[in-house]
Amino acid sequence: MLSRPFHTLWKDSVGRYRPLGVLGTWRFWATMALLALMAWGASFWRRWPEIADLRTTDPTAPATIVREQRLRAPVGVKWEWVSIEAVSPHLVRAVLVAEDINFFSHGGFAWEAMRAALAGAVRAGSPPFGASTVTQQLAKNLWLTPDRTLWRKVKEAALTVQLERDLPKRRILELYLNIVAFGPGVFGAEAAARHFFAKPALFLTEREGAMLAASLSRPSIWNPRVDDDDYLERVDLIERRMAAAEFLWRHIATW
Repeated sequence: MLSRPFHTLWKDSVGRYRPLGVLGTWRFWATMALLALMAWGASFWRRWPEIADLRTTDPTAPATIVREQRLRAPVGVKWEWVSIEAVSPHLVRAVLVAEDINFFSHGGFAWEAMRAALAGAVRAGSPPFGASTVTQQLAKNLWLTPDRTLWRKVKEAALTVQLERDLPKRRILELYLNIVAFGPGVFGAEAAARHFFAKPALFLTEREGAMLAASLSRPSIWNPRVDDDDYLERVDLIERRMAAAEFLWRHIATW
């Protein structure tokens, strides 16, 4: 019967067991750690979404909506899927100038805005916030938690790269417009248009589109039913940007 744990012993040339010492123990635990990491990696990879499937399949359980459904049970949330052709071009333009005006020209990341956000965070001594593109926001809303952790940002970046690689810009924008929060418990352009303006999203005016787009940065407190000076200033700013960003019509007109 051995008196020492097996991983601390080794067999010499004549078959006698001798202690391995520190080196043997380090090798054993390093091997165990590697095996555990490999098992975790395999499990994580099995849960990684099949992003290419989103070309033709609409998501049925976006993470952000599932979380809100649980919080609002049994009332639930307002959510109705429509194609991008059923969304007013005014709302599309308003969302782009409010959230990601360079959407059609970048590869998923707004590097200049990210550098500015990082510099501001360093000055404030807080984690960086903002500067997320539509594609980054879509990745978070579809699959991730709202936690502002480094690991979540790494996953968000990887998913963003895949979304931009596997899906056309039009489809990315269609997915985003259908699952983003426009108010408390109100998700997607169609549900927002019917909830706040009692009309389909296709018939939203320029002002109504700006009002919905202005709510995106603070959907829990900003929406077309609130009387808030900061919110209304945001709406006016978006309208001015829409007037200046005539180039967006060229992209939308090709759909």
